[in-house]
Amino acid sequence: MIRVLIVDDQALIRTAVREILRAAADVEVVGEAVDGAEAVAVAMAQHPDVVLMDIRMPQLDGIEATARICRDPALARTRVLILTTFEDDDNVVAALRAGASGFIGKGSEPDEIVRAVRAIDAGDALLSPAATRGLIAKYLAAAPARPVDAPQAPLDALTPREEEILTLVARGRSNDEIATELVISPLTAKTHVNRIMAKIGAHDRAQLVVWAYESGFVAPGRE
Repeated sequence: MIRVLIVDDQALIRTAVREILRAAADVEVVGEAVDGAEAVAVAMAQHPDVVLMDIRMPQLDGIEATARICRDPALARTRVLILTTFEDDDNVVAALRAGASGFIGKGSEPDEIVRAVRAIDAGDALLSPAATRGLIAKYLAAAPARPVDAPQAPLDALTPREEEILTLVARGRSNDEIATELVISPLTAKTHVNRIMAKIGAHDRAQLVVWAYESGFVAPGRE
C-alpha cells in the first residue's frame, strides 16, 4: 500500500485529489495539510511514502517544505511529487533542487495522477517529456546552484558505460528507451542506473538529472 500525504491550501484541490487516490486499490491517503509547515509536521508524524506538494502556499511554501522533508534522515523513504500549474518554471526547478522527485500538473487526468504516485514510490522520476528536459536544462544552466544535500562523487567514480547511461538519464530517457538505444535489457539498464545513484548519492532519477546538469557533466541543449 502506498501511503500518501496531500498538501495544498485549496480545499477543492485536496478533495479532488483525495477522491482520485482513494479509488486506487494500492493507495492510502494518510493525511492532508494546508501549508508547508503543516506538511512537514504531518510528514514527520505519518512517514508517508509520497507527498503530493503544492508550491504556492501561506506560511511556508512547498519548496522549503520539500527541502525540510528531503533532508530529514527520518523521512529518507518519503518522496515528494510537486503538484503545479506550471505557471512558474523557476519554482519547479527550485523544488527539484530541494529534493522533489518530479512534478505533475493539477489539470492531469485522474489515472495520470495515480500513475505518477506509483512511479515516484517506485523510485522513478517524472522527467521524461521533451518539454520537461528543456525546462530543466534551461533553468539549471541559467541559475546554477547546488541542490540540497548535493551528491559529491567525482566523475571518475563512474565507468564509461555508466557515464553513457547517465547522459541518457539526463536527457529524460526511460530504462526501456536506454535499453533499446544501447541494445541491453531493461533490467541491465535499471541495474546501471541504481549503481550510478549509489555512487553519486542520489536518491532517485530526478536528483541524477539535477546533478548531471549542475556538475557540468551534461551540457544543456545538446542531444
